[in-house]
Amino acid sequence: MGLQHFTRFFDSPYFFTTIKNTFVLSLYSLIAGFPIPILLALILNSFRHKKYRKVIQTVTYAPNFISTVVMCGMLLLFLSPSVGIINNVIEFFGGNSINFMAEKSYWRHIYVWSGVWQGMGWSSVIYFAALSSVSPELHEAAIVDGATKFQIVRYIDFPSIIPTATILLILSCGSILSVGFEKVFLLQNDLNLSVSQVISTYVYKVGLIDNNISYSSAIGLFNSAINAVLLIVVNKISKKLSGISLW
Repeated sequence: MGLQHFTRFFDSPYFFTTIKNTFVLSLYSLIAGFPIPILLALILNSFRHKKYRKVIQTVTYAPNFISTVVMCGMLLLFLSPSVGIINNVIEFFGGNSINFMAEKSYWRHIYVWSGVWQGMGWSSVIYFAALSSVSPELHEAAIVDGATKFQIVRYIDFPSIIPTATILLILSCGSILSVGFEKVFLLQNDLNLSVSQVISTYVYKVGLIDNNISYSSAIGLFNSAINAVLLIVVNKISKKLSGISLW
């Protein structure tokens, strides 16, 4: 077939919208979700009360073990315009009920911030591992010199996790067009389709529903190629600027 399916995808009326939605959603998730696990790890690592720290860690880890289907069911229930607790609170204070899942302006925020809440605890584990390698003698010396907790975090803890954070950022940029299928598909409906149609759901519809396997495979290959190029470019930029890279 040559490049026929690729040309068909580029000429498709869904091309620009699908690429735009995928890129915006993934970039928004990266910007919102990447720094929060770092901040959580730094804050909890500065706690001196181990009991409270373990409780907070357990609470933040727990959402990660909720399945995607259950998570989406919870979101649909909480945001329901008739029985949802969010709308009940809004109406209690004199506001009008909002059909959140039908409003395009709310959909991306719901998707991204629910994902941040679900994954921030688990994502912070690797930063805790990096912080555990920091010598206690550095903290003791800083305390003797009169450093505050903020200064200890800023000048000792934060620099120690920069290499780890850089590697994870490179890997995240290498999958920036690979938005997960399950959650998007479960939260998607005809009213928010203009902002929720991403590459993964489009491939599902044209490949499995329309039974056009060759066309969907070409789209998937295009997605993988773009991710590979982004990974190589970001890796080179990181190596040039900080000396930290995957290879």
